[in-house]
Amino acid sequence: MPSSTESRYADCLPGTWLAERLAVDPLKIEAMRRAGELIAVRAPGSDEWLYPAWQLEGWKPRHAVTRITAAGREAGLDETRLYELLTAPLGLTGDAARLADLLADGREDEVVAAVRRG
Repeated sequence: MPSSTESRYADCLPGTWLAERLAVDPLKIEAMRRAGELIAVRAPGSDEWLYPAWQLEGWKPRHAVTRITAAGREAGLDETRLYELLTAPLGLTGDAARLADLLADGREDEVVAAVRRG
């Protein structure tokens, strides 16, 4: 049975796996995260960055990710809070859409606006 941490980040990929899949050096993935080109989160007590798969399209970061991370930084959100905001249900039921789903639907302006509100 997966732990609650594993379940919480089930939509994420380890940076080493992502680097291999994208055929880039793992240091490039880290540089992209620091530059706001990729969203990443760490499980409590871990030093490994995890990268949500929903931010990728055709194994490339969606263009909106840079805008989203910039809006998150402007709103004072750390990586964990940004991830939580993007993956929280928007409605009252557990099966409601998430901001990550809106991003996948191409509704990036709505996602950026919601992140700015924090």
